[in-house]
Amino acid sequence: MRSFYSTILRNVVKRLNNFYIWVCLGRHGRYNDLKIIRSYVGLIYRTLENYQENMERNTCIMYRNKIKRVIAIVMSLCGIICLSWLYLLVVVAIKIDSPGPVFFKQRRVGIHKKHFRILKFRTMRIDTPHDIPTHMLENPDLYITKVGYFLRKTSLDELPQLFNILVGDMAVIGPRPALWNQFDLIAERDKYGANDVRPGLTGWAQIHGRDELEIDEKAKLDGYYVQHMSFLMDVRCFFGTISSVIRSEGVVEGGIRTIHAKEKKDDKKWS
Repeated sequence: MRSFYSTILRNVVKRLNNFYIWVCLGRHGRYNDLKIIRSYVGLIYRTLENYQENMERNTCIMYRNKIKRVIAIVMSLCGIICLSWLYLLVVVAIKIDSPGPVFFKQRRVGIHKKHFRILKFRTMRIDTPHDIPTHMLENPDLYITKVGYFLRKTSLDELPQLFNILVGDMAVIGPRPALWNQFDLIAERDKYGANDVRPGLTGWAQIHGRDELEIDEKAKLDGYYVQHMSFLMDVRCFFGTISSVIRSEGVVEGGIRTIHAKEKKDDKKWS
């Protein structure tokens, strides 16, 4: 890369030297065409523009491949330590509220569609069908516990995923990991390259509708994130998530299926 830029700069210097000779000769009536000046100004502009584009591209690649992972390790470790008191409170609340384990493990799709076990606080009864998305359950409210409803509303059930981030299964920001059997979502994400990055605790789609989004719309938002992944993009997602959680935006138990069922019910009511 250094030799690439060196070559460009050498060419610029060489041409500027020639340009200086032509200008000097122009005083004696030779090479006094303004097109020469315009062409070399354009050359300098294009050179600097290409240099800037390459620098931005290299910075983005470095962030995606290295810096993003380092930040994720630091943030997840700090989060686990600083929120240990909250973990303890949630564990006690779950144990008092309903019988069963505190944590809930589920098979999800990670980077390059490799499967991993996601970790969550259990929010449903132990007799809930396993490996079925909430929006596919006939009546998800029947399975959600009292404490679980609060945890899901505030997204506190996602906190154990800090351990997934720490070990490298997930990132802080990225597309939410799909269930292994959500083949429609996985196929849609393939169109946008969204399966080729680490899934995240939160992401661009989560601050633009979350449970209210259709599969194709969610995949497009995930693809947009992948194309524009950068430090500033992740900062926007991070603080956008905090705002969404505080206002409980986009949280719908049962997801888009519940919304469609409600719409059908309202249509029958008014028909």
